[in-house]
Amino acid sequence: MSIAAIIVAAGSSQRMGFDKLAADLRGRPVLAHSVEAFSAASSIDEIFVVCSAQRFEELLSGPFAKPIYRVEGGATRQESVYHGLKALSAETTIVAVHDGARPLIQPSEIETCLQQARKYGACALGRRVAETLKRADQEGFARSSVEREGLWFMETPQCFRVNALRRAYQQVRERHLVVTDEVSAMEATGISSYLVESKAPNLKITVPADLKLAAYLMDDAEETR
Repeated sequence: MSIAAIIVAAGSSQRMGFDKLAADLRGRPVLAHSVEAFSAASSIDEIFVVCSAQRFEELLSGPFAKPIYRVEGGATRQESVYHGLKALSAETTIVAVHDGARPLIQPSEIETCLQQARKYGACALGRRVAETLKRADQEGFARSSVEREGLWFMETPQCFRVNALRRAYQQVRERHLVVTDEVSAMEATGISSYLVESKAPNLKITVPADLKLAAYLMDDAEETR
């Protein structure tokens, strides 16, 4: 029995304008911070990074405390996760899937999600929607409010029993469905995921300003320890 992490890092960073996973964040690439968090999580046995050979060699020179393996990515995030699942060893029982562009994830949050995945079989990190939500018309005018009770922003990691997630992705492929995360893949097969509320900032680097915010949050976290 073992627990693995799949870190998805095969995207092209089109909205960023440059390779956001290679961007410097307090002296290290964004991707290295994400991998380091999983390497520091005591329950994780091995890590599979889905990315190109060049990105792997340039950004993950290490050293890391856990074995790190590279998996070739697909044309979409969905395909990349599918490739990652195929690369897992037969001994893997639980898998955590994480976006490489979320460098602020903490080992403690990873451990909490893994604990709940052991209990419920499917778990994801997220945060409750706190802002007022509006539905707009095609001209861009706000027309009505959306009830935010029970709404969550989904984050990663998302953790599952491996066999259940493999079945979900296989069914998604067979039905030609498009999913943006693993919770959606599980939902498509009738399985609900337990939600763990993130206690620390876990933003996804998407635009250049996110790098400054992430650096500030990391500095602030160190000062308050």
